[in-house]
Amino acid sequence: MTKFVFVTGGVVSSLGKGIASASLAAILESRGLQVTLIKLDPYINVDPGTMSPFQHGEVFVTDDGAETDLDLGHYERFVSTRMRKANNFTTGQIYKSVLEKERRGDYLGKTVQVIPHVTNEIQEFIRRGAGMGTTTEVDVAIVEIGGTVGDIESLPFLEAVRQMALKLGPNNSAFVHLTYVPFIQAAGELKTKPTQHTVQKMREIGIQPDALLCRADRKIPEDEAEKISLFTNVPRWGVISMPDVDSIYKVPRVLHEQGLDGLICDKLRLNTPPANLKRWDDLVHEVEHPRGEINIAMVGKYVDLSDSYKSLNEALRHAGLKNHVRVKIDYLDSETITPESVNQLSKFDAILVPGGFGKRGIEGKIAAARFAREHKLPYLGICLGMQVATIEYARDVAGLPGANSTEFEPTTPHPVIALITEWQDASGAIQTRTESSDLGGTMRLGAQSSDVAPGTLAHKIYGDVVTERHRHRYEANVKYLDQLRQAGLVISALTQREHLTEIVELPQDVHPWFMGVQFHPEFKSTPWDGHPLFNSFIYAACEHQASAQKTAVTKSLKAVA
Repeated sequence: MTKFVFVTGGVVSSLGKGIASASLAAILESRGLQVTLIKLDPYINVDPGTMSPFQHGEVFVTDDGAETDLDLGHYERFVSTRMRKANNFTTGQIYKSVLEKERRGDYLGKTVQVIPHVTNEIQEFIRRGAGMGTTTEVDVAIVEIGGTVGDIESLPFLEAVRQMALKLGPNNSAFVHLTYVPFIQAAGELKTKPTQHTVQKMREIGIQPDALLCRADRKIPEDEAEKISLFTNVPRWGVISMPDVDSIYKVPRVLHEQGLDGLICDKLRLNTPPANLKRWDDLVHEVEHPRGEINIAMVGKYVDLSDSYKSLNEALRHAGLKNHVRVKIDYLDSETITPESVNQLSKFDAILVPGGFGKRGIEGKIAAARFAREHKLPYLGICLGMQVATIEYARDVAGLPGANSTEFEPTTPHPVIALITEWQDASGAIQTRTESSDLGGTMRLGAQSSDVAPGTLAHKIYGDVVTERHRHRYEANVKYLDQLRQAGLVISALTQREHLTEIVELPQDVHPWFMGVQFHPEFKSTPWDGHPLFNSFIYAACEHQASAQKTAVTKSLKAVA
């Protein structure tokens, strides 16, 4: 039977519950256990698909097409289990399901209430996420509850897991609470009172934490840990110091050295081999000992919040590890990139234009794509980044003035990018959309496969077939592909049924590395293997840097002579 670890957070948000949950899962997996993770989000949105990246950060997409919280990206990067729709649900999904049951008459005329109907539904969703009663049932499911203890919106979730722990019986569940221990500069000391209060709030609703993860900017001294233990009724060995670290990949070792995995295995009566964190130690060694550094310009629309591009950031760093270099990312607001200011991109080793929605900042992205093409800077365009590269090529090379996307310019004379109206999804079903369709959950989503043309850069990277995850509503217009090909643009991958453009590139005798992809490869990158596309991109950036340095030395020697 699956055993559960419920992870909650207190005092403030953004303490790192996702990283803590993923790290604990990684340690348990290293002990030979099969682990999955489930994220419960208390907001009323059905999913984060229509939420602004400035409010919620990136939307992570699973193979089966779920638009989910970015924490699922952490989960996939830390453990081998792949996430799916059942691994993330919201208050909106819960109430939607309850109301549908009420309309069908499933409750047999009863008054529908938060307890027991909503809390029972939450428990059912948790069991579904853990695969209970199916062939995918796991040994341990770690359930992360979003928000902060004390928020009114998360109360039904906390009540549901309290009930679930009671029903599961002794030694089948554990509670881990992430809290904050602030350092007061004026007093010169750490303060434990917020932690005492957040645990008090937990105990008021009937939950006694088995372990406290105490976040602080420094290690918690022994006397403060003893004090926290005394006032929260948590044994001393359950008070875990979780100081700031310079790499998230150090967290599993930090938690293991303080015995968190031992505590959980003891509580759940799990008899396992000792944890083996050698791969994590090797990873951290690689992070701390790069052989060089490269600079990447990320020209985006949501650069004020780096979490908007969380998986992209990690994918670039993973590729840096594979190439033994540190990747430094400069975030440039595409609204500030103009024909007059675009030359600032010359100082970078490569340019990446990420995805996004809406007209704002588009001309800046197009200018970045043109600069990379003309100056032979390695360029990777992802989703919208592929589309702006296509628009730029249509305008400046293929002789299609005013070319644009109907997303930005509905009356453009040359709609080289247009709304996709029909496609086959991952399950084989045919999906249709119009401009009046709902925005939520109506994009082309999830993993889909495409054939890759032999002799292309894409074929060197992927082989005959590419399978990647998608999240977009607009596509390269099939009617313009022949004109673009005649002008020299290589369409190196097309979907197998609709012949929709998946990858565009320039011939390598024209440009050393220029590629745009309609999908989101960053969602499949891991710290162990990186991702073949990003590995190749960073390698090209290293080659460009080496070539530029060699040219600079040659010019210097000539000047001296």
